[in-house]
Amino acid sequence: MTRSGSSATGAASPRPATGLTLDDLAVEPGSPVGDARLPAVAIVILNYNGRHHLEDCFTSLRALDYPEGRLRVIVVDNGSSDGSVDEIRARHSWVLLHPNERNLGFSEGCNQGGDLAEDAEVLVFLNNDMRVEPGFVRELVAPIVRGECVCTTGKMLSWDGKLVNSAGGGMNFHGIGIQQGYLEEPAPAHDVARRTLFACGGAMAIRRDVFRAVGGFDTEFFAYYEDVDLGWRLWVLGHEIHYAPRAVCYHHHSSTSRTFPRETIRLLQVRNPVLACFKNYDDEHLRQVLPAALALALRRAVLVSGVEDTAYRIQNVEARRPTALQRLTRALRRRVAEDREGVGRLAVADLVGLNDLLGNWDHWLDRRREVQSRRRRADEEIFRLFLKPLWCIEAEPAYQELHRGLASLMGLDALFEDLTIPGPDPAS
Repeated sequence: MTRSGSSATGAASPRPATGLTLDDLAVEPGSPVGDARLPAVAIVILNYNGRHHLEDCFTSLRALDYPEGRLRVIVVDNGSSDGSVDEIRARHSWVLLHPNERNLGFSEGCNQGGDLAEDAEVLVFLNNDMRVEPGFVRELVAPIVRGECVCTTGKMLSWDGKLVNSAGGGMNFHGIGIQQGYLEEPAPAHDVARRTLFACGGAMAIRRDVFRAVGGFDTEFFAYYEDVDLGWRLWVLGHEIHYAPRAVCYHHHSSTSRTFPRETIRLLQVRNPVLACFKNYDDEHLRQVLPAALALALRRAVLVSGVEDTAYRIQNVEARRPTALQRLTRALRRRVAEDREGVGRLAVADLVGLNDLLGNWDHWLDRRREVQSRRRRADEEIFRLFLKPLWCIEAEPAYQELHRGLASLMGLDALFEDLTIPGPDPAS
């Protein structure tokens, strides 16, 4: 494989004067890659209680159009209790299985798989709830072989192929990820190869040496947005990621996440975008973004708290000196109200997630320095990959008002001017 894709040369050109379109991010792929140039590939699949998905996934992998002897499949099982391990051992002995005793998370499990693939030049990360077209791996690794980039992502369709799940990725300014094309019907626009902010962790390829050199997926993320963080970090460190539309796969969307309590997923989905911002923005832009990101996260916590604020307003309380009996009655009523009112678990999850940054400040400053000390590309070259930087993720009027006000106050509307692609906002 050539190595030219690891430099900042050939990065996204300066912003266009008349606004951004997806065509501005398009790339022209090179010639097809013959068998002799195809690298050794390890497909890494993380499994957690996904036994019901494995047969479809493995059947499609056995039908891949890829040279024999240059492809291996590694399954890292994260402590499944549904018989997945026994089934893999009994029916799929051709798979290299690494069972963990407990759920270590998507990030660490995938990193383990990457470590096990010692003879692979390229790692392919694939969700267990996928099936792939025969040419999937060949098309996914081709841009890497040609030296056009170091990482790619494929076209993810719904299981029946009628809707797009992902055609590349972006995000808004406070780190909420975007799967381009999500829930749209497949169209010619989804068939154009282009630069993308990140590769979806469920359908991506990356040079193994680069994956290890940049630190792989951040294990402290556990799951969710670890792919956004990795992609953003790759661009910061001077690498490039492409969307390869001819690498087609089909996906049971979010089939694993539905098995966990909502608040545990919510914590990760609130915390991890803030952590990605904290690590990857340069100093100047982090000072603009972080106050707005925290304020918007706090507002979202209030929206799901279930708390009525009228009882906390002093103007609603009659100020007269109470008798001893009235004080006792008031205390009992307050205790009953506290027991009954309770802050919603989703709001508590938001606060706990945000405190993972705020309560561990020095640790995350160190983690930030790890990235910033190796920076090879300016933020301004990366911003056009966000696609919808000023996307407001809530419809609630006060939240939208806050979003607009913060963007204006912090200069974010000017910073991201002309960097929003046309079309409707992403599906939430």
